[in-house]
Amino acid sequence: MVTTRHPGRWVAALGVAVLLAMAVSALVTNPAWEWEVVGEYLFAPSVLRAVVFTLELTALGIVFGFLLGTVLALMRLSGNPLLTSVAWGYIALFRSIPLILQLLFWYNLALLYPRISFGVPFGPAFFDVGTMDLIGPVTAAALGLALHQAAYAAEIVRAGLLSVDHGQREAASALGIPRTRQLFRIVLPQAMRSIVPTAGNEIVGLVKGTSVVYIMALPELFYQVQVIYNRNGRVIALLLVATIWYLVMTSVMSVAQHYVERHYGKGRA
Repeated sequence: MVTTRHPGRWVAALGVAVLLAMAVSALVTNPAWEWEVVGEYLFAPSVLRAVVFTLELTALGIVFGFLLGTVLALMRLSGNPLLTSVAWGYIALFRSIPLILQLLFWYNLALLYPRISFGVPFGPAFFDVGTMDLIGPVTAAALGLALHQAAYAAEIVRAGLLSVDHGQREAASALGIPRTRQLFRIVLPQAMRSIVPTAGNEIVGLVKGTSVVYIMALPELFYQVQVIYNRNGRVIALLLVATIWYLVMTSVMSVAQHYVERHYGKGRA
């Protein structure tokens, strides 16, 4: 038996190894990176609080975004033309408007509606509250992120539901299984195999997308490092601090996504 030789692979691997060594050397030997400053601020209390706040915004955006997105997906799949049209219009609208504009809109909602009333639709109001009291900066940020995310989550969930063979529903109906139980016990567990990978990408994207709320002066990670480097002038070092924390957060979420995918992929080669 003669072993097949692949000289091209070894040449390519050597080239990549040289480039990797050069990159590491440039990071380690260049004093302009100020690694000692990075170490000083990496676990600073203000930075850690900003990391926690970033995770909180991400959680709010994902939870409420996917809850609303699931409702919109079911509306898109409904046989009712009004529900389908409303869901389609919502998705088209919120996917067309940049996130930063949506955040600014919700942040300045009080300019359009100084007070929000609660009561009978088109009838008398029982009470009203000031919009600024009801929708503060944090609420506006969470609302903007969730409503924006819902438009993408709806398409992810809809694609996952459509990936399940229609024969599964027909068989369940023939057995007399209620439609709600069909959805949660038969269709959704199979749809999760298609939903989880794309949803994981959206979650990772939202972690980074929370940096947009810096325009509202909220103390998320990117805004906080800006505050620090505007005070001490260590721009590159503080940007590295933010980079490291974003890498840590997205890496942990990627690992979690792997195990969730493996759980829902049981029984599939």
